[in-house]
Amino acid sequence: MKRTFRILGLATASVAMVACLGRSGNSGASGDAVADVVEDDENVVVLFDGSSLDGWRGYNREDIPGRWTIEDGALKFNGSGGGEAQSNDGGDIIFDRKFKNFELTFDWKISKGGNSGVFFYAQEIPGQPIYISAPEYQILDNENHPDARLGVNGNRKSASLYDMIPADPQNAKPYGEWNTGGIMVYKGTVVHYQNGEPVVEYHLWTDQWRELIDNSKFSQEKWPLAYELLVNLGGDEREGYIGFQDHGDDVWFKNIKVKILD
Repeated sequence: MKRTFRILGLATASVAMVACLGRSGNSGASGDAVADVVEDDENVVVLFDGSSLDGWRGYNREDIPGRWTIEDGALKFNGSGGGEAQSNDGGDIIFDRKFKNFELTFDWKISKGGNSGVFFYAQEIPGQPIYISAPEYQILDNENHPDARLGVNGNRKSASLYDMIPADPQNAKPYGEWNTGGIMVYKGTVVHYQNGEPVVEYHLWTDQWRELIDNSKFSQEKWPLAYELLVNLGGDEREGYIGFQDHGDDVWFKNIKVKILD
């Protein structure tokens, strides 16, 4: 059954606009990373303008892994096609600024059989992967990657909350074609968007959130550290980094923006 999406408590006019996430606004919070501000809205920050990687760095490192490049105005990860994260000059990247209440928009396309992801509220945990502390908006070639057939009810397909909630409707375009993605986070309410439609909604720090984690690969029994970090997502300040995943496959992102909602 198709879910009805409600964005609770979004009383201000600026936040109400989030429901129309076909436009390319987004949001941010604390930090001093280099970024351009869109002229007509001081709350909109461009994370990637198609020509510079200013403000980006590797997860748990200060430089940018060499496999992340700019190609035809897009941020590209140059994978091996082996479907595994790269150990040589690869790795996930984050924008060096923490975000709290925000609207992230981006365009993405994936290679045949490719896999990647977008993270938010990530914390840098030495010696641990980014996804141990951050929800993942899945990026996937649904037709050719085995993850599409794993999980429960398609909860590893594109735009899903990885291993927790399947995107509904599943309206991703085929590999090699551009999709528009989005994540809205406001006072604990999270909505995923794909190609102009809301496809996932959940509520952080609630019984629902804990139950989702309990039924995932990040449960207390399966992965105690991940469980603790995800239950207390964002730490005491309830904020964190936005990140993009190296999963070993070619993936492209562009028009990456954040609109600050708080």
